[in-house]
Amino acid sequence: MRWQNRLHNTEYSMSDQGPESNTELSPLERTIAAKLSARADAMEADLTRFVAIPTGTGYSEGLARFRAIMRARLTALGAEISEIAGESKPAWITQPGQSVDAAIPVSLRAVSQSAVHARARPILITGHLDTVHDPHGPFQTLTPTSATRAEGPGAIDMKGGLVIMLHALEVLAECGVDCAWTVLLNSDEETGSLHSAKAIQHEAREHARAHGIGLAMEPSLADGSLVLERLGSSTFRIECEGRAVHAGRDFANGVSAVNALAARILEAAHLVDLDAGTVVNIGPLEGGPAINIVADRARAWGNARFRDAAREAIVERGLRAMTTAPDAPLPRTRLEYASNRPAKPETPAVRALAEEVRAIGEALGETVGFGKSGGVSDGNLMQAEGLATLDTMGPRGGNLHRLDEYIELDSMAPRATMLAIMLARHV
Repeated sequence: MRWQNRLHNTEYSMSDQGPESNTELSPLERTIAAKLSARADAMEADLTRFVAIPTGTGYSEGLARFRAIMRARLTALGAEISEIAGESKPAWITQPGQSVDAAIPVSLRAVSQSAVHARARPILITGHLDTVHDPHGPFQTLTPTSATRAEGPGAIDMKGGLVIMLHALEVLAECGVDCAWTVLLNSDEETGSLHSAKAIQHEAREHARAHGIGLAMEPSLADGSLVLERLGSSTFRIECEGRAVHAGRDFANGVSAVNALAARILEAAHLVDLDAGTVVNIGPLEGGPAINIVADRARAWGNARFRDAAREAIVERGLRAMTTAPDAPLPRTRLEYASNRPAKPETPAVRALAEEVRAIGEALGETVGFGKSGGVSDGNLMQAEGLATLDTMGPRGGNLHRLDEYIELDSMAPRATMLAIMLARHV
């Protein structure tokens, strides 16, 4: 790896921790980098083990196994461990084909001793244990496809990120770097963090009040760039009510909820404004029970993306304009709406954190660019609470949520090093 060429002179004393400039490595930082480089095989072994545990959202057995591993590793670092009970989510959000959660998942919280005793600037690190992949499907293991790439369920989203987080924290502990970190791991991020949002928001508020920073272990962009700006996201359901009759014998007296819903869907499509960064997409549909019955009920579930609160308000107003009074003539329309994640704009504080990571990357021989994303993460929730957050601290990879999801194996040690040095510079 090209960054290894800079890892010379690894002797240091604890009084020699700081670099002469942000683009140079101190003796301590060179030691951190060398130790993490030496852990490359161990990181791949951990990733293989983690990927083999099926943790599709809602699969309690696999999530509990993975949570226990994370608990043990973080406990070994001296962290104080607790579990935070999840909140109930609105019943209407469950879409056709989705199973209702058998049990509301908990979030795992680990607090370093330095954070417990407020010995340094607090840092909140978040991640998620769940993936989108079917726990009983064919995509179950980490499979190398080249010397530097492997495919596997959740390999990049985000088990690779959790691997490098663990190794970064372990190496910092080995080097005696006393970071004030709190790790918060949820199990429902892939379905909107509806059970864990309050826990994330509370932790982010507390860190913001203490002038801390936030990091999330989502993967970087494919070229290693950090995402500085994300759209926000909301979920909605349009429900239409009609009158059911037999389609052959009494069609004229029926009122089709399906036809009404089709009209509402086309109205919703007019809310899309790509120039303004506004997307409205409708996916799952639910109609009548049979083709020979005029449907008396039809539903559509949708998702909106937006650049800021003002644009979200435009979308919500447009959707609510479709609704009718409860006693209006048939067909009637109702709307359910939930704002899941506020937009995450680039701010001066976020840019400053990103520049810090870029400088560390430069010192390691890594190129770190900046980008934007229409995708959302728990970083949206963190930053909305006033906590400056970088949420793409994970490795490089691609094809998220697909059966050919992959990770660039040779990105794990460099990204772990960037994370570790970032943490060390905030002691």
